[in-house]
Amino acid sequence: MATIKMKAVGGGTAKSIDLPDSVYAVPVNTHLVHEAVVAYQAGGRAGTHATKNRSDVSGGGKKPWKQKKTGRARHGSIRSPIWKGGGTVFGPQPRDYSHALPRQKRQGALRSALSAKVRDGKLVVVDVLTIAEPKTKVLLRVLSELDVTGSALLVDEPGNRNLTLSARNLPRCKTSLSTGLNIVDLLRFDTVVLSEKAARRVAEVLQS
Repeated sequence: MATIKMKAVGGGTAKSIDLPDSVYAVPVNTHLVHEAVVAYQAGGRAGTHATKNRSDVSGGGKKPWKQKKTGRARHGSIRSPIWKGGGTVFGPQPRDYSHALPRQKRQGALRSALSAKVRDGKLVVVDVLTIAEPKTKVLLRVLSELDVTGSALLVDEPGNRNLTLSARNLPRCKTSLSTGLNIVDLLRFDTVVLSEKAARRVAEVLQS
């Protein structure tokens, strides 16, 4: 079991928490992490780009000039791709960029990212992430007491509305649910702060 010193909101160390090595202390598989990031970002692409081919461009119903005896090249439509304003050949069309990534790979990438945070001392576990009132300055004080500098991903169980409201005005902070972690957020933020319940829930989900 990986033993992590758990901090208390308000400063100080509450106690130590034992978390499974199979989630928080696995060898970091960078290739698997890369695969998960590519799959996640591909799923977010709109794929709405589109160009018009010669059948989509308006006009061009009449032959520009007769076939022979003009001294010019033969043409059948001004919407030919070789004409200015004509159709586009092999241009992008609307498509779905998302592709399936097996659940085992997704979870393996999350385990690698969490283990890297633990290894680098960038994973903080607190007893509770309770904010007395939904105020940004209150959350800033809590982060200062936890010695969290730089950007932070705050992970807790569902229902912590005060935490969500307090963090939404901080450009370098984001809240996430323990059941909704994604690989991009884990890599984007410097420090990951988990409540004790969230840390155990993440371990439970990623061990399954």
